[in-house]
Amino acid sequence: MDIELRFFASVREQVGTGAERVTVPADVRTVGELRGWLRARGGHWEEALAEGRALRMAVDHAVARIDTPLTAGCEVAFFPPVTGG
Repeated sequence: MDIELRFFASVREQVGTGAERVTVPADVRTVGELRGWLRARGGHWEEALAEGRALRMAVDHAVARIDTPLTAGCEVAFFPPVTGG
């Protein structure tokens, strides 16, 4: 399945790109599985998307959880938590 990826703020800086189109394997069905699949790229990807790192995700502009399903053509965004002040 093809999906669009978006990376914002410090995540974008770490992975070195703001957007990417990828074809994910059939066993990558949720946002959490996608995060793990991207982390397996190693290096900066592993650091930016680390398991314990506070990170927010969205699917088609709606906040997502790790069990949120992916659909063909969806847009998945990764970004650090945002605080106001």
